[in-house]
Amino acid sequence: MGWRNAATREPTVTIGPLAPVPADEAGAVDHDVSRETAADGESSDDVSRETAGASEPSAEVSRETVDAVEPHGDPADPAPGQDGPPDSAPLAAALLAEAQRRDRVQQTEVRPPQQPRVLTVANQKGGVGKTTTTVNVAAALAQSGLRVLVIDIDPQGNASTALGIDHHAEVPSIYDVVVEGDELATVLQECPDVPGLWCAPATIDLAGAEIELVSLVARESRLKRAIDHYQQTPGAPGVFDYILVDCPPSLGLLTVNAFVAATEVFIPIQCEYYALEGLSQLLNNIELIKAHLNPVLHVSTILMTMYDARTRLSAQVADEVRTHFPDQVLKTSVPRSVRISEAPSHGQTVLTYDPSSSGALSYLEAAKELASRVPKIEDAQSGSPAGRP
Repeated sequence: MGWRNAATREPTVTIGPLAPVPADEAGAVDHDVSRETAADGESSDDVSRETAGASEPSAEVSRETVDAVEPHGDPADPAPGQDGPPDSAPLAAALLAEAQRRDRVQQTEVRPPQQPRVLTVANQKGGVGKTTTTVNVAAALAQSGLRVLVIDIDPQGNASTALGIDHHAEVPSIYDVVVEGDELATVLQECPDVPGLWCAPATIDLAGAEIELVSLVARESRLKRAIDHYQQTPGAPGVFDYILVDCPPSLGLLTVNAFVAATEVFIPIQCEYYALEGLSQLLNNIELIKAHLNPVLHVSTILMTMYDARTRLSAQVADEVRTHFPDQVLKTSVPRSVRISEAPSHGQTVLTYDPSSSGALSYLEAAKELASRVPKIEDAQSGSPAGRP
């Protein structure tokens, strides 16, 4: 049977009409209900009073708990068995040490050298921080009040990029100086972020300079002649106190020109094993250049880069280099730093991108340590007293 037919059938249970309740009985029922409700209220009051009475001991317990949690004495006091402050002590000590380093380096005065210094920043191994070291040391010296020139002789042009210098194909570059014979003053550009820092940019034309130099006269000394001519008859920037040449990671004619033009070799070394092999090869080539083309060339400075204090390898490589070159290795080592890697993407050095970073502080220390070694180098080469008269 469907639901439509079921709706028409008579119900199985018949409910008759409801009889009204008399008023007297309704009132009696109401009074009974009210009395029961009142009785229930009194019992609830009793329960509430019992609950209140039971809550008083919990208050006492909570007060005892607070007394037990609160430590007695000064929170900064060391725990029993400890000789120093709590666990935050290593971080506080590191921050204090960095603040003291920053104060010392800011108080260190940098004097111009008696004779302009020309340094070639070189290492045959790639990726050791040659360009990064060149631009940041140059920026640190310029911020100290010196006149500094960076010559970018690497066809990649990374040093020009890091200093915010245009180096597209139409820009006058070091190619025009070395290959075409133009004067150095015609290609110089000042760094927009660091006053006193100038750059001779590199363009893609340098990629073919190695082949073009082969047929030129005095091909190994063309950069040296351009630098000497500029220093004798300086242009608008004036005579430079420091000239840093950024080399490609190879020993071609461009690198040979840089070695012949310089009196000092500045070697950045990455704290890894392969860097030690590259260093031995580089030293052999420097001896060849010294014997045949530039007798005054010598390794004056070695800087440990990408130092990671968490690994034993970095410490072992640094100790090995310091053992063999105790007079050349700087006391300062440059740590691995994200800020150093980020700075070139903004066309800046780390000293202008994030002056408060550990990388900026390390390069500032390295630059001032490099400048402080001027008297020793000048005495060894010329025997004259250090410092300007």
